[in-house]
Amino acid sequence: MPDTDVAVVGAGAAGLSLAHRLAGHVPGLRTPTVVLVDAPPGPLRPPPRTWCYWTAGTGRFDAAVRAEWRRLRVRPPTGDPVEGDIDPLRYRMIRSDDFERLVSRDLARSPNVRRLEATVETVEDVPGGAHVHVRDTDGRARVLSARWVFDSRPLGSLPAARTTLLQHFHGWFVRTARPVFDPAAAELMDFRTPQPAHGLSFGYVLPTGPCEALVEYTEFSRRTLEPDRYEAAVRHYADEVLRLGTRQVLATETGVIPMTDAPIARQTGASVFRIGAAGGATRPATGYTFAGLQRQTRAVADALRRGRRPVPPAAHLARHRGMDAVLLRALDSGRADGPDLFGRLFTRVPMARLLRFLDGDTRPYEDLSIGLRTPVTPMLRSALELPRLPRRPHDLPPAPRPPAPRATPHLPPTETA
Repeated sequence: MPDTDVAVVGAGAAGLSLAHRLAGHVPGLRTPTVVLVDAPPGPLRPPPRTWCYWTAGTGRFDAAVRAEWRRLRVRPPTGDPVEGDIDPLRYRMIRSDDFERLVSRDLARSPNVRRLEATVETVEDVPGGAHVHVRDTDGRARVLSARWVFDSRPLGSLPAARTTLLQHFHGWFVRTARPVFDPAAAELMDFRTPQPAHGLSFGYVLPTGPCEALVEYTEFSRRTLEPDRYEAAVRHYADEVLRLGTRQVLATETGVIPMTDAPIARQTGASVFRIGAAGGATRPATGYTFAGLQRQTRAVADALRRGRRPVPPAAHLARHRGMDAVLLRALDSGRADGPDLFGRLFTRVPMARLLRFLDGDTRPYEDLSIGLRTPVTPMLRSALELPRLPRRPHDLPPAPRPPAPRATPHLPPTETA
């Protein structure tokens, strides 16, 4: 008999979400035993991150939402911004430490879920299940036997792809000496940043109060930057573009998200599956992952409770992945100007509809309507070219770790929304 019905490898957003959905008893359904394997403190645990998504109504993890916005703003390189009301949707921000506290509290009360702090070395498919080879915090090797394994650890390399861009970013959580932010609206894409020779860049502002916000610099390009260039880029955006004035940097965050048309396998053995970003939950055209992994983990948990084979579903429809492949090629080839392309979309398509498209919640006729509002000739050329392009593997770089920001004046506490 296996040690557990389900082993969940990794306690990031995907692993925690799946464990949370499997915790406790649901009348009339099965209650599988679950072991959540979490890496010990150290380099295998990522630093605190920010996850954003949009949704209508209430959700499972609302208690972890740090802030939400009904209005979004996109700024072209010059001219007036485009602002839209996305009702009934809300753009929501969750901090990973808030999410983990919420989930950990619920898991601690669950009789069928236990946590194991250990380093996973290999996952081996065996007849009737799988073995998870781990090394515990005392350095001892152990084998965890499970009927099903769901691995959410980041991929070290991507499958061969025709196009792979990296979304890489560095952000500051800032507090300003005077009210400079509009807490009612999030700046989704601000193209007033200096544009790189290849790809595109933009600023991103999530205000949590008139004096506090997450301010980020983001690039879509083939390669990451040197650490000091991230710090310089976000400083330029904060000081020269936003003109924040006297400010204090409370914390920083940095990350790299692959945007690729590579087909990412969701099953690696008869009983071993991948979930989350490792299982293709990231939307290639945007880098958003949280909503996709929720669809995956919801379907997996439902299958396990009903005694069905729990293969994670594709987080995004094939036609949307195809449209994303065309977009990535158009951006990577330079045929499409990134700020112009995204500016057109947000100007010509109602924001709520565009967000539904980016989350895979539109019908084919809506997809066609949105596609016709992009630069048609560059997109058509890219679509015709795709079948002839070779696929090449891509090794993912480690997340850049910028130097600590320069000292800033101490500011008194301010109220936040």
